[in-house]
Amino acid sequence: MTLDELATMIAARAEADPDTSWTAKLLSKGPEKCAEKFGEEAVEAIIEAVKGNRAALTSEAADVLFHLLVMLQSRNVALSDVMAELARRQGTSGLAEKAARKG
Repeated sequence: MTLDELATMIAARAEADPDTSWTAKLLSKGPEKCAEKFGEEAVEAIIEAVKGNRAALTSEAADVLFHLLVMLQSRNVALSDVMAELARRQGTSGLAEKAARKG
């Protein structure tokens, strides 16, 4: 499954019954809850990265990507907009790009 396919699936499930869809249930709780869940999953991924547990990190990374897309959906931010921002940054030194954001 690609990230585009996952984002499309999340958008479709946003319209589902929260009693039958985890995604719809999470989205129905609002953007703040979606952001909280994303943060929880990110922390879990960090823990597994520090431990060096490859299988667990792979699983947690999948959770992070899923919940990132749910959080974006909760604020009506399209994955294509995020990808466009990454494309805009392409060819720019990461150090230069970070310095430009500080100004």
